[in-house]
Amino acid sequence: MVWSMSTSEADADCTALRTPRERLLALVRQILGAPAASRPLPIDVRLSELGISSIKMVSLMLAIEAEFNLTIPQQAITPENFQSIASMEAMLESITRLT
Repeated sequence: MVWSMSTSEADADCTALRTPRERLLALVRQILGAPAASRPLPIDVRLSELGISSIKMVSLMLAIEAEFNLTIPQQAITPENFQSIASMEAMLESITRLT
């Protein structure tokens, strides 16, 4: 008997093995696109310094909601929460702690 995993099951399994920080880093790299995504992404550097524009920020917020299967509360959509990867990680911890 051969056991195989569907693509969606494999993706879900990989997502479960990655930390929230790794998932956020992957989303930021995806939004930045090449070649900017190939450079190091310090977690405490302002996203604007990494090249995230206001339009890309909206895309990042939507991508975070989809990736983490949640809705970011309106009161959490602040410049402080989306200042850096570290601040987004703290925001996610706060949101998931409340649910």
